[in-house]
Amino acid sequence: MKNNILYIVVPCYNEEEVLEITAKELKQKLNNLIDEGYIDAKSKVLFVDDGSKDKTWAIIEKLHSEDSIFSGLKLSRNKGHQIAVFAGLKTAIKYADLTISIDADLQDDINAIDKMVKEYIDNDCDIVYGVRSSRKKDSFFKRFTAETFYKLMKKNGVETVFNHADFRLMSKRAVEALIQYEEDNIYLRGIIPQLGYKNATVEYERGKRLAGESKYPLKKMISLAVNGITSFSCKPLNLLFVFGLIFSLISFAGFVTTLVFYLLKYISMFMPLIFTVLFGVGIILLGLGIVGLYVGKTYIESKHRPKFFIDKELN
Repeated sequence: MKNNILYIVVPCYNEEEVLEITAKELKQKLNNLIDEGYIDAKSKVLFVDDGSKDKTWAIIEKLHSEDSIFSGLKLSRNKGHQIAVFAGLKTAIKYADLTISIDADLQDDINAIDKMVKEYIDNDCDIVYGVRSSRKKDSFFKRFTAETFYKLMKKNGVETVFNHADFRLMSKRAVEALIQYEEDNIYLRGIIPQLGYKNATVEYERGKRLAGESKYPLKKMISLAVNGITSFSCKPLNLLFVFGLIFSLISFAGFVTTLVFYLLKYISMFMPLIFTVLFGVGIILLGLGIVGLYVGKTYIESKHRPKFFIDKELN
């Protein structure tokens, strides 16, 4: 059997409350897979500290000093979850044959890792997506916003895997293909399905956080959605043209109607025109805002700045 060195990439931001529990769980999982002969004994857990402000890095250093199965990567500053995962994969693939990315809170079921590895070995899958089997445990608000997020992505032409976040297995060649993407505003959930390699899905039931608070509140989810849409789709710009055409027709009809009523002395000409102008200004500002998002992204991408800098590495 070919060497199967697995690196589990764990992005961390202020995870001091949960990190030691996570390390214990992942170590046990790796050891079980090693004992069963699925992965190589050189396999490791790679923690990526995304500019944490608490004791996250100190805990990673402690774990590394106590057991070489743990390695660490410290980014020079906070760059966000997607960049942290990307940095971890880019570093891990120097040593690994396959990688699995998973969040530090371990809400994603680590027992699904066994099925992912088997899909990679038995079916030669380069990418295996961890997909939630249901959202019954979520609140109505969380379920509604999450489902709206995926539907919004789909309607705007962004290729994503429904109910999949960033819990996935990737082979060496899949990661090597991924790191060729040079954009700064990286959206992994949209890029990875574009790679085109053989893939599979593994369903699991998502649990509760082991400790600490969620690092993906509604504000970040909205930001992720906007980044995903504007990075992969021009549909918002096309919709602007449609809205502009519709508004022009409505405005013309409204103007004619207002003029008729004014000539019949039923109304004053002033008030309807004021509301028409204000509505028109609102549409224009909305359009400029959408265009601005695309122009801003183009401006940032044109600079070709590095995505991240590594402060320290433990391996």
